[in-house]
Amino acid sequence: MQKRSLTVAALALVAASCSSGTNAAESATDAEVTTEAVENVEPGPPAVVDPADLPRGEVRDFGPAPVYPDGDYAPETAAAIDTIFGTGNMPAIFTDEQNAAIGTLGASEDPRVAWILMDMLRFAQGATRAQNVAEAANEVTGLDVSVNSAWGDITDRLIAWDIPAPPEYVQTKQAIYSSVLPEWSPLFEDSADTMDWRYVSWGGVRIDDRPFDGTDEPCNCIPAADNPLTQPAAEADWLEDDDVVFGVVINGEARAYPRQIMEVREMVNDTLGGRDFAMPYCTLCGAAQVWFTDDVPDGVERPVLRTSGLLSRSNKVMYDVTTFSVFDTFLGTAQTGPLAAIGVELDQHSVVTSSWADWKAAHPETDVLIEELALGRDFDFRNGRDADGPIFPIGDVDPRLDVQEDVLGVLKTDGTPLAFHVNTALDALGRGETIDVDGISIIQDGGGIRAIDADGNDLGGHQAFWFAWSQFYEDTELWPR
Repeated sequence: MQKRSLTVAALALVAASCSSGTNAAESATDAEVTTEAVENVEPGPPAVVDPADLPRGEVRDFGPAPVYPDGDYAPETAAAIDTIFGTGNMPAIFTDEQNAAIGTLGASEDPRVAWILMDMLRFAQGATRAQNVAEAANEVTGLDVSVNSAWGDITDRLIAWDIPAPPEYVQTKQAIYSSVLPEWSPLFEDSADTMDWRYVSWGGVRIDDRPFDGTDEPCNCIPAADNPLTQPAAEADWLEDDDVVFGVVINGEARAYPRQIMEVREMVNDTLGGRDFAMPYCTLCGAAQVWFTDDVPDGVERPVLRTSGLLSRSNKVMYDVTTFSVFDTFLGTAQTGPLAAIGVELDQHSVVTSSWADWKAAHPETDVLIEELALGRDFDFRNGRDADGPIFPIGDVDPRLDVQEDVLGVLKTDGTPLAFHVNTALDALGRGETIDVDGISIIQDGGGIRAIDADGNDLGGHQAFWFAWSQFYEDTELWPR
């Protein structure tokens, strides 16, 4: 194995970032794995599952939305915004005049300004400052939430109520965020209509803005791994059989990405089977994905994806470090910057969530990332801070499933999203049943599942928590139906 020094990066803030969840590998059956095309799958009776047996979520009652105005700010509200942000940033210390302006926002009867107040509250330092902002947000929304929980509780309601963004919101949000970390400022430039900045919040970590192949460069961020070193499966004696891995097969070449490494890195830019791709892992929404980065318009440099340190409804916000174009991690579409202007949309490839034992049994020629890439850390977030549900605001959730139930999401040929309940699918396949829905077949692979079409072609599905898939694909169908 090639030797390479690996510097332990500064990760002082990493514990506030994304976290993992229940994985298919943790409940997979011991049934024989089938990875061939559909025509090689033994036919069996269709899976008969009562949808009523699915673990249901609960309806979250946020009460009625407050009435909000249309159009421009009222003159006094506009003047208050100018008093607070007239210098182009958010002041580190509020003057008496600025504190009075915050009170004016609270009395404005314009709930749209609550989005701004929540952005300010996310970074508010000092009890007095936070109290003033929280009181204004409570007043303008008609709520009565304590300052300690105001940011999460009020933001949840703003999302669920679908309160519109206030006028010139992107510019105001840029002023707030760039005053905290100037490196964030370019992300707000050239925002396309597809980017909804209301949902974007700070995830608790700094931006990774290191250039490509910066795996060894230390940073006070969640450090992506570029061109990570690998080793044959037989040499990976540091991995336990029940360790969770994310398996990828491209053009016949297999690679395993251990979860304990992806917990630390959260983003990999790699090449496998002759294809370049980026692999984000959002621990908060339980989703590892592969996005091809070598099929972009002529003249466009390969996107190098990085963790921005921001979240969108508890889903990591990734961006291209070359152009500072923001990408939607779930949709693969450029949302801002030069790549959004030309409509760059990345193609997706399947990722299988499995155990190390099952993956290497199904793919004996697989290689795996080396242990040193974990930087000496070994996370198990599922049994930690977000074991009882999302810890960042997500608004309302489709109650057909519990928020952290695992689903495999895929798009049908007509673009309709379809989600398969993972544990139910594994149980059905383990009994020898087949799962075929509208031209999509679900098969076992290395202890997990993936989606293929009638010709055995990969459909680019990925696993995620239900809350994340259903909020990015609000019209999703669910199997069992």
